[in-house]
Amino acid sequence: MIDEKTVRNIVEKIVNEKLSEKIYPGQTVETSEGFTKIKDPSGILKIAEKTVKCEPFSQDGVALKDVTTLKEAPHMGCGIMELDHTSFEWTLTYDEYDVVLEGVLEIEIDGRILTAHPGEIIYIPANSHIHFQTPSFTRYVYMTYPADWQ
Repeated sequence: MIDEKTVRNIVEKIVNEKLSEKIYPGQTVETSEGFTKIKDPSGILKIAEKTVKCEPFSQDGVALKDVTTLKEAPHMGCGIMELDHTSFEWTLTYDEYDVVLEGVLEIEIDGRILTAHPGEIIYIPANSHIHFQTPSFTRYVYMTYPADWQ
């Protein structure tokens, strides 16, 4: 029978190989939220974006996953969102940055469209009434202030 310490060592080794870096003493690897998150005792977090699987949101073609909790990051929120050939209307009650990872993200406001491609950033101020949209598939990181965007 394999003891818990051996299992932990095997799991850490596999995660280390997969992430191609060393886990230092005191750091933990969390996977309970459905993705890989490294937590440092300092409060610094590292999320392996490619491991984040988005979950369906309230509209077809929209999926998202918050990657930080209010306990971990009480001031700023962060997550991954995916849009697939869709558009949805939203009024933001918070400030938001969107960093496009893949695809094309369009933000429509007052009849104008701002378009972002991979590596580009869009800032949306609080109280903006917009349409998030994409002509294909897009995946992006969203960062909100304050953290509790809902």
